[in-house]
Amino acid sequence: MRVVVDLTRCQGHGQCVFAAPGVFAMHGQEALVYDPNPDEAERDRVRRAVAACPVQAIHVGGPATHVANGKATAQDAQGPRWEGRIVIVGASLAGLRAAGVLRREGFTGPLTLIGDESHEPYDRPPLSKQVMAGQVSPEHTLLPRLGELDAEWLLGRRATGLDLPGRQVLLADGRQVGFDRLLIATGVRARPWPKPDEAALDGVFVLRTMEDSARLRQHLAASDGRVLIIGAGFTGSECASVCRELGRTVTVVERGPTPLFGALGGVIGAIAADIQREHGVDLRCGTSVTALEGDSDGRLRSARLSDGSTLEVDTAVVALGGIRNVEWLDGSGLAAGVWGVACDAGCRAVDVNGVVTDDIFVAGDIARFPHAVYGYQFVTLEHWGNAVAQAEVAAHNMLSDQSQRWPHLWLPVFWSSQFGLNIKSVGVPTFADEVVITQGSVADRRFVAAYGYQGRTTAAVTFDQSMWLDFYHRLIEQAAPFPPELATAEGPVELRPVPAEVPDHVAATQNATVVVTGHDPGERRATLVLRHS
Repeated sequence: MRVVVDLTRCQGHGQCVFAAPGVFAMHGQEALVYDPNPDEAERDRVRRAVAACPVQAIHVGGPATHVANGKATAQDAQGPRWEGRIVIVGASLAGLRAAGVLRREGFTGPLTLIGDESHEPYDRPPLSKQVMAGQVSPEHTLLPRLGELDAEWLLGRRATGLDLPGRQVLLADGRQVGFDRLLIATGVRARPWPKPDEAALDGVFVLRTMEDSARLRQHLAASDGRVLIIGAGFTGSECASVCRELGRTVTVVERGPTPLFGALGGVIGAIAADIQREHGVDLRCGTSVTALEGDSDGRLRSARLSDGSTLEVDTAVVALGGIRNVEWLDGSGLAAGVWGVACDAGCRAVDVNGVVTDDIFVAGDIARFPHAVYGYQFVTLEHWGNAVAQAEVAAHNMLSDQSQRWPHLWLPVFWSSQFGLNIKSVGVPTFADEVVITQGSVADRRFVAAYGYQGRTTAAVTFDQSMWLDFYHRLIEQAAPFPPELATAEGPVELRPVPAEVPDHVAATQNATVVVTGHDPGERRATLVLRHS
């Protein structure tokens, strides 16, 4: 039995914990943890938990397909409109989700999923939580298939090229896989420590894959020294939280001014910093690691920091973000680079000339698309919920003509469980110039912060107040004024916004150059010169 909880919907009511305490548990007041692959003996209790969930966030066998924009699926409307061969590169959450929706919408043609990992798709969020804490095994994170896909699975096969004119995906083993329509969902990989000899030391880890999680968990179980976390984003902060729960001494080194600065800005990041220190984390912001040092046996022993200090450590978790898996698209003619793969709001890929393609689609962490709510800026969203929602839109649009295609207008929702708190955000907090605490108490670590840009509400973050997320979701979609007008006794008497202290925006075309050739309109072409980092 496979269980998936859509934690973007979960509001921490805890009814599932009462119904199936062997599967679900609350970590703190609102942070839900669960076993994604419980014993079959728990089936009846899990079903009761599904029925008891007030927001219907629990799914056995896979998340239920929602109907985008209130419209019926292609199959419900008038049967499938397109047949051919579909290939999905990226056997990921987005890839699996798209495959399931294709079949549910009536696609009966040949379907192939290509993935460079040997496993079937699995859920990544538990890797830095339940798996790292030893509560479940890495193998228990496998995602449920959405019904019988009747698909060809090419797992452990790495895509190395894309021949657009020939409509072929090129694989590392020399095979060429033909397609009529293609979905690119190759996601991201962990950014490694930049010095290969230091990255190879025993005790230095990244955390992205099932194997990464298993190795890190095994190492933590066999050692008892200081754990160094390099980077205080969500993954690094979650790792620090688990290591403190395991009783380990933890130092977090973050070159930015606060933890979570890149996601939530400096004001809320400063609160996150206080929380980490309250839980015994040695947090060092505005600092970087300059070297990792090992002994003669190749085991990690110490780390040198930019402040001149040296730490004795036996474990280092490198949490420096991700690298989008686009190298295999070099020379393909698509607008693909370090920023991801450009596409329109209907998930159709954009070529190097800026022209939308008809038969190449993109979904998940790798997709860079214009978001109407945020000034049509191109964004990439490495969120579980975005991968699911965008895959649904891409799958629907692959089977539809232009008049029946859907836009991907999903409002970003993200969650994190750390230090006993359930942190959730809706919208894009860094698309803001001001932030204000609207409800609750920062001192009690139960509050809501709303973000605004030029007088409009653009995002919100909740700490153990997730029941308010839908309310702010509606404010953002309605372009409500900022500060928001709240008719509640919980809110401050007078809202006092302060500068949001968000990071400067980095140009999307970093490390890329476009060369234009030709003179006549029919001859002018662009060539993308890439330098991967």
